[in-house]
Amino acid sequence: MRILIATTHRSFVGGVERYLQVLIPGLMGRNHAVALLYENPWEPAAGAIDPQDGRVPAWCAVATNRENALRKASEWQPDLVYSQGLEDGNLENALLEAYPAAFYAHNYYGTCISSLKCHSFPAPRPCHRRFGPACLALYFPRRCGGLNPATMLRLYRRQTETHARLRRWQAILVASEHMHSEYFGNGVNPDRLHLVHLPAAENSGPPAREGRSGASGLRRILFLGRLTDIKGGHYLVRAVARASRDLNQPLALTIAGDGPELSRVLESARALGVELRHAGWIGPAEKTELLGETDLLVVPSVWPEPFGLVGVEAGLQAVPAAAFDVGGIPDWLIPGVSGELAPSDPPTAEGLAAAIVRALRDPEHYRRLSEEALNTARRFTLQGHLDQLEPILAGVASPSAELSNAGPRLT
Repeated sequence: MRILIATTHRSFVGGVERYLQVLIPGLMGRNHAVALLYENPWEPAAGAIDPQDGRVPAWCAVATNRENALRKASEWQPDLVYSQGLEDGNLENALLEAYPAAFYAHNYYGTCISSLKCHSFPAPRPCHRRFGPACLALYFPRRCGGLNPATMLRLYRRQTETHARLRRWQAILVASEHMHSEYFGNGVNPDRLHLVHLPAAENSGPPAREGRSGASGLRRILFLGRLTDIKGGHYLVRAVARASRDLNQPLALTIAGDGPELSRVLESARALGVELRHAGWIGPAEKTELLGETDLLVVPSVWPEPFGLVGVEAGLQAVPAAAFDVGGIPDWLIPGVSGELAPSDPPTAEGLAAAIVRALRDPEHYRRLSEEALNTARRFTLQGHLDQLEPILAGVASPSAELSNAGPRLT
């Protein structure tokens, strides 16, 4: 097949780009031709999601260059578009009009005003409502987003248009049982809705175990990600402090990431006497090294993570996890098997601390968690992902002959 991948960024930004960095070579390895249409300007110094060997044509569809980029993509003659979610609704409409198209829902695209699917007041909790006009009435009382009415209306209009486009995709792919329920609950035909778990990058060797404490010594806790209020950093520090007391054992916390909540987290750690190291943003090699000396990954997110690939990446290093029971996390964190879950309705530091204690208290239980974290993570392979993805994309591409060959038109 000739697959045109449409996405927002060519440079590395987050999980979508990590997925494409793994996917594109995988598709090419199975003899598919791949091209890339992306929205935001690319800086070569920032790296790219596609191999830089000339085999992947790539066009930037910024506002000043849309028509040219779409013309070049049309000349390449794709069999279908595989979209990862676009910011420009007109660009998305043009692609949907011209080609068979599949969409991977990495986020709450068309199902939430703020895309967070989370209430912040009176306490952070996932939202389970179907998207619609009633969301406007709850936006301010439940603090679904900011406090600017103009922003609320702009976001609502955009998500309403996005929601309407859901019926136009020949296939919508999601990463977890939670996201499958989300899109089914928002009216997507189950015949067009496919659960295809995200793949983790393949490891080049066996899990590293050097530097881990084992049954005694300092236990090392790791947080990986961006520190925002919905990522639960304020729960994390209090949970580590409480778990350390309950275990009667020191716990050292490493934060790998950054974000607006960092100063609050650091201040909380100082006040509670939690040993904390801030590693900042790290690359893949540094992440592998850091996981090699980590005992437990903690994922304190209070918003419903669509999947939470970080837990699978940790599992590939035989590192179990403790997390709140939200979103897609239970697809890879099986309580008592590959990690421990904490109640999320409501989330509390005490509940998260109890999950940490259950994971670490008994050496034999911890050993089993580590083994099963690895076994569970090994299910999320690129080859397995491609085995599911290929027939879906082939089914989407099959009616292409019935569509116009005139190429996409912007509206």
